[in-house]
This record gives sequence, C-alpha cells and structure tokens, in this order.
Amino acid sequence: MSWIIAIAIFIAGIFVGSIISRLTNKNQNQHSSLKKDLDKSKYELEQYRQELVDHFARSAELLDNVSKDYGKLYEHMAKTSAELMPNLPTQDNPFAQRITTLEPVENDTPIEDEVMDHQPRDYANGATGLFSDKPTTIKDNDMAASAQSAKAS
Repeated sequence: MSWIIAIAIFIAGIFVGSIISRLTNKNQNQHSSLKKDLDKSKYELEQYRQELVDHFARSAELLDNVSKDYGKLYEHMAKTSAELMPNLPTQDNPFAQRITTLEPVENDTPIEDEVMDHQPRDYANGATGLFSDKPTTIKDNDMAASAQSAKAS
C-alpha cells in the first residue's frame, strides 16, 4: 500500500510540476517576444532617424542648388536685359540691381548651443510661469554664478 501512495504522490508531483513549468514558461515566452518586439522597434526607430537625417541633408543640398541656380538666372536676366534694352532707364529695368551687389543676410545672434559652455540646470529659480501669475526670468548673474559653481565642482 505504501508503494501505491508513493506512486500516486509521484504522479501528482509530475502533474503539479508540469503546470508550474507551463505557467513560468508562458512568462518567459512573453518576455522573449516582448524583447524581440522591443529590439525590432529600436531598429526601426534608428532606421527612421537615419532616413530623416539623409532626407534633410539631401533637402539642404537641393535648396543650395536652387539658390545657386536662381542667382545664375538673375545674373543672366540682368545681363541680357541690359544688352537687349540698352536705352531703358534704370528705374524701369527690374534687373538693374545685380545680385552681386546685394548684401548677404547675416545672423549676428549666435545659436544657443554655441553659446552654452556649461550644462543646463535642471531647476528654475522660484516658481515658473506655469504655477505663478507672474513670469520670472533668469538673470545673467544667476547664470554666471551657477556656471562658476558648476566649474568649481
């Protein structure tokens, strides 16, 4: 009789063990499938970012070409209008002003990333405009003091 009880307990143990292994195996399968999906999504995101960078590089190149071609067209029109209509007064000639005499647009204000020589702070002085009625501004001397303390540490 003790053999029958031992065999019954052994069979029950096998049954309980198989149920437990299936439950834990589902979590592992789900975990591995989620990891595969995450890796696939990361790869697709990186591929999308690279395509976006390529797109903007190509767009910048095309815009540069359009700008150069426009300059050449304007110069051609100015030259031929002066040759074909030599007696036309300059105020009536729309191409009287050459593109080479135009001043290029210059941006004297530097880009914010070029100005920053320190890491940005992750806090604001006092309440910002989100939670207060009055907007607050960060003063230059506060930024200088924080930059010096950042360099000291």
